Amino acid sequence: MTPEIYLDANATCPVLPAAIDAALDALGPRFGNPSSSHAAGLRAKAILDEARACARRVIGAGDGRLMFTSGATEGIQTAVLSVLWSVRERQLAGQPCGRLLVYGATEHKAVPESLAHWNRLLGTNLELAVLPVDGEGRHRLDVLRELAPDAAMVCTMAANNETGTVSDLEGIARVLGETGSGAYWMVDCVQALGKLPLALASTRIDYAPFSGHKLCAPKGIGMLYVRAGAPFTPLVAGGGQEAGQRSGTENMAGIAAFGAVLKALEQGQVFRGHDALVESRDRVVQALREAFPGIVFNSPLEHALPTTINFSVPGLSSRDVLDVFDAAAIRVSAGSACSASKAQPSYVLQAMGLPLWRAASAVRLSFGPQADEAFIDAACERIRRCSQALRADPLVLAPSAHHGLLQVNAEGCAGWLVFDADEKSCVAIDIPAPMAARIASLAKARRYTVRAILGDAACSSALCSALAELGVPFHAGWPAATAEVALAGGLRAPAIRIGAQWLANADGGYLLGAVHGETLPRVEYAFIGASQAACECACADTILCRNADDDALGWSAIGAEAAFDEHEMHLAPAALEDFLQAHPDAVLVDVREASEHAAGPVTLHGRVAQSVPLSRMAEHAASWLREGDTPRVFLCRSGNRSAKAARQLRRFGFAQAWHVAGGVALAV
Repeated sequence: MTPEIYLDANATCPVLPAAIDAALDALGPRFGNPSSSHAAGLRAKAILDEARACARRVIGAGDGRLMFTSGATEGIQTAVLSVLWSVRERQLAGQPCGRLLVYGATEHKAVPESLAHWNRLLGTNLELAVLPVDGEGRHRLDVLRELAPDAAMVCTMAANNETGTVSDLEGIARVLGETGSGAYWMVDCVQALGKLPLALASTRIDYAPFSGHKLCAPKGIGMLYVRAGAPFTPLVAGGGQEAGQRSGTENMAGIAAFGAVLKALEQGQVFRGHDALVESRDRVVQALREAFPGIVFNSPLEHALPTTINFSVPGLSSRDVLDVFDAAAIRVSAGSACSASKAQPSYVLQAMGLPLWRAASAVRLSFGPQADEAFIDAACERIRRCSQALRADPLVLAPSAHHGLLQVNAEGCAGWLVFDADEKSCVAIDIPAPMAARIASLAKARRYTVRAILGDAACSSALCSALAELGVPFHAGWPAATAEVALAGGLRAPAIRIGAQWLANADGGYLLGAVHGETLPRVEYAFIGASQAACECACADTILCRNADDDALGWSAIGAEAAFDEHEMHLAPAALEDFLQAHPDAVLVDVREASEHAAGPVTLHGRVAQSVPLSRMAEHAASWLREGDTPRVFLCRSGNRSAKAARQLRRFGFAQAWHVAGGVALAV
């Protein structure tokens, strides 16, 4: 198994060994309740007091409040509730309190959601105002100067979780002071702990939430600093724990672990200093530049945390990069972990005014301040390997194949590239417009001639423009000089040869197969579009290739769909070894893209997986359906793509299709 290179520390960090030991101590020998007055309780209370004292020193809390919470979101909620309850009381008393709730455009979504939530529940009816950022991701102080006199609360970050951009906190404090603003100021310090100097009591900051798992403590523990004299209302009332500030029996294992991390931070032996982290960041940046010559960094490095790098690569989506990195056991993300499941451009980069392609293709790489030189060396070497994998040819043919068929999908549309690797020629059918640039780049890199561009006019126009821009030879539409072949039912149709295959034009649909004499006796693939003639000429084992991917994979087979129990096709990772032993003839099929397979080939229980990307599955489907006795177990990273493959084959009668639920991530 390839060792994992974890470069997603802004999402969460591995727990420090000393923190694990401290948590076990609190769960074992010192398990008592710190509110109890007997010896067991006193031993637990000592853990609590030691952790709090260390935390106060590390963040420079002075005489401010410091309470342990479940994490930063709770701290944000508590701060917002405290301010808005104070606002409500002043409103009821007829006192001035400001009318705006100002928050940075690049704040974590927990901030505006909390502001809107409590503003609505408490009936304070203040206006939420977005504080824009400039192209470097730093708050627009000129706009803040306009908003500050009317603000009841201002919420900003110390450092952004996606870009690493460090806020100009001194500048914000200066504007608040110069405008005479009475606004309370909350600063999200989640990404600052361990990476930026903190002396909160000497600043104007009123509230500062922290989260332990962003710096090697477990999830479910955090803390909140409240400046002395700032309004405070408990979010959780009850037994009066945390001096009445946050009731509920304390999470002693989490507090002990967080305390151990804070102690290590204070002692300075585990976590590396700023200069060392900058040096590590620069080495990673150099490796990225070597791997991706056109790379663009989305935040100026001089204004970013030394542990965070946000970048985009022209021509590659964030999913392209993430999939290959993950196949190579490098863990990175496309942005905030809280929104990683939403396939949308980064709102942070959009707020910075960056071009849409950069916001949609951004990748975040982050490491913790505990990362040593050996870890950075390994990360740089692995990044360079990923660059080579991304150059893997998606048009490579299997040893016995005479032609190839590549499917490309975008925005619910499916397109097809029929190609012959020997003669370097291809025909493009219904290529979706968003994929035009990628197909053009692929044709140029492989020195292919595009013999014909067929299908939807808008799609064809986009591909023609992309090919012309790159100087790739192509012909728009159906070629004028063609042969003629006989089809089923006595029909005749113009046809062009692609390697050993012929592509016939059947009234705007296209039929691909081998010609005998002047006849196309068996149609292997029918690109049917809206052509009824193409459907009528199909054979029993023809693969129907559609121009929409709303039927799971964009292709189907002739005949009625078979009924099957989908639950039967799922193999739990723990059951895979027994299945393979029971089926010695089973074939493992890796449906990840060619670049992913190149970055990390899969071997499970002594068997090497065959690479058949999902985008090439239609090319193999006909032979698989004819060879229905060989069990095929499909694999991918998470189980989503492999489930599609198995489901599609079972729909058309291939009962020996299986997939590994949860994917390779759980099977290795």
